[in-house]
Amino acid sequence: MAQNSAAPVGGPIGGRWLQLLIGVICMSMIANLQYGWTLFVEPMNEKHQWGRASIQVAFTIFVLFETWLVPVEGWFVDKFGPRIVVFIGGILCALSWFLNSRADSLAMLYVSAALGGTGAGAVYGTCVGSALKWFPDRRGLAAGITAAGFGAGSALTIVPIAAMIKSQGYEHTFLFFGLMQGAVVMVLSLLLQAPKEGQLPAVKASATQSRRNYGPGEMVKAPVFWVMYLMFVLVAAGGLMATAQLGSIAKDFKIADVPVSIMGLTMPALTFALSIDRVLNGLTRPFFGWVSDNIGRENTMFIAFGLEAVGVLALAHFGSNPVLFVLLTGLVFFAWGEIYSLFPATCGDTFGGKFATTNAGLLYTAKGTASLVVPMASVAVASLGNWDLVFMITAAVNAIAALMAIFVLKPMRTRFVAGAAAQAAAQPASAKVTG
Repeated sequence: MAQNSAAPVGGPIGGRWLQLLIGVICMSMIANLQYGWTLFVEPMNEKHQWGRASIQVAFTIFVLFETWLVPVEGWFVDKFGPRIVVFIGGILCALSWFLNSRADSLAMLYVSAALGGTGAGAVYGTCVGSALKWFPDRRGLAAGITAAGFGAGSALTIVPIAAMIKSQGYEHTFLFFGLMQGAVVMVLSLLLQAPKEGQLPAVKASATQSRRNYGPGEMVKAPVFWVMYLMFVLVAAGGLMATAQLGSIAKDFKIADVPVSIMGLTMPALTFALSIDRVLNGLTRPFFGWVSDNIGRENTMFIAFGLEAVGVLALAHFGSNPVLFVLLTGLVFFAWGEIYSLFPATCGDTFGGKFATTNAGLLYTAKGTASLVVPMASVAVASLGNWDLVFMITAAVNAIAALMAIFVLKPMRTRFVAGAAAQAAAQPASAKVTG
């Protein structure tokens, strides 16, 4: 990590803040591949009668490819730079929704999901990794702002997508938005650059921020990485379930199309919830990222994960009320989305910035692991006839993760960083930098 002045030396046009903005816009263009999905599930099921669980397998495939290939894509970024990886990602995202518009079988839907996941992962992993590299002094905030593009990026298009599905069909909607989103990503990718020596600000020494750069092979051998991985899986699972199933939850609560008026706005409950959820799911990422820069990563995790557990329990008990459904789903998404800023920032702090794209990508695969439970939720609801068990398990795992942040991760990370610092101090200068 460079330790030079805060002013970039020979940096890209607009400096590191423009690089951050480009990442945010690219992230917002791929957001609908995940967050807009729930709007298409019921129309597809009504037309093809494939069944919710079978359709949601496509969502799981998307998330698996989006996450588990990020380390490979991160390696390409670290070797060839961010531009080509994001450009190809934009092509794959556009192709995915084009195929969705033509899909007449589950097999074709699943292939499309794999392509879309690969493309979205290329864009997501590159943009988050770029933020971690350009902002070693503000990792929580930078990762949060970037991730906000993915969390809130679909907010402005939720209403147009829902309206287009009703007026022109889900097939035309897939085609139009897929081509538009992919084109924007491809154009903006041409402006991306990786930081060079002399372009990064100095970073003060910290008990929780490593001065050593760990390669991916070294990182996966560290127990503290797997503690972070487990916590990521626990919290991500519940949020992904809500993301993919919110439309079905609203339908089963019989409030999806009930008009809701809040602050002078009136919309169907589901559309209102989706719009607010996207905004809050975006705002939470820079907010909690900034908070974690000031009070510590683990302390912030404890607060957010605990709030998520409370929000899920409240949704289970009061979600059948249309107004409370809108408000409580907003709380659930606000307390969930911050994992996409907190965990990358914690990873960068712990293992250094040199291999941040690949290392954060390896941790991000936890989202793919968590996605495996999404179809299981549909199966559970079909068997039990309600969402009670799903809500209870989701609240419980968030409470467990909150406690793990304070009592397990925090002391482990402190010892890990201190141990590395002591080891570096005992070595000759020529041996202190590792790859």
